Amino acid sequence: MEHIELFFKSIFIDNMVFATFLGMCSYLAVSKKVSTAVGLGAAVIFVLAITVPLNWLLDQYLLQPGALKWLGAEYADYDLSFLSFIMFIATIATMVQLVEIVVEKFSPSLYNSLGIFLPLIAVNCAILGGSLFMQSREIPTLGLATTYGVGSGIGWFLAILAIAAIREKIRYSNVPPALRGLGITFIITGLMAIGFMSFGGMLTGGDEEEAPKEVKTVKVEKSKEDLEKDKVVANNIKVNE
Repeated sequence: MEHIELFFKSIFIDNMVFATFLGMCSYLAVSKKVSTAVGLGAAVIFVLAITVPLNWLLDQYLLQPGALKWLGAEYADYDLSFLSFIMFIATIATMVQLVEIVVEKFSPSLYNSLGIFLPLIAVNCAILGGSLFMQSREIPTLGLATTYGVGSGIGWFLAILAIAAIREKIRYSNVPPALRGLGITFIITGLMAIGFMSFGGMLTGGDEEEAPKEVKTVKVEKSKEDLEKDKVVANNIKVNE
């Protein structure tokens, strides 16, 4: 259940583009065609799915204060957290180079259409943000880190796929000249972000359903005088009828 909750939360509620506005350069530049957006989105999913768990391992067994205690008691006081940015970026750059080699080998057309933005995934703030959010939120296990990486990648993929589909359709719309290009794209992105904010209540609410309240009936015992008065009133009603 925890994996499912984190997965959907990273896609819809903590979406990299619409919640934190990370990776906007590639999001705006490569979203003119759906085919190109799909290729870049798939690459981002792969890189996040690999780098977030790898950086989790680095953080747990190398970078955190006291993480080197597995080497011996004399290393328990070492704190290498100041190397987080360098180590995270090195891991990301390695994975991006692997993706670039694979894309160039098996899909040269996609490699040419992505251009400079494929190697720039290494410095995409959405990729680095995934690892830094993993670290700051103190995700406890490697499995949850993998789930978070995959979910964040899918969230970024859905964002760029949606805006690419809209931009392809909007070419045939009568957009005012002052808003054509990035202007209308920014407006659509803002509206989509507002829409994704509605998912904020998707995983909230009480854990247990409230049990229906029992209705207690209270018996009121009437005295003999009250009973006689009720009979008199009832008889008067009948007489008046």
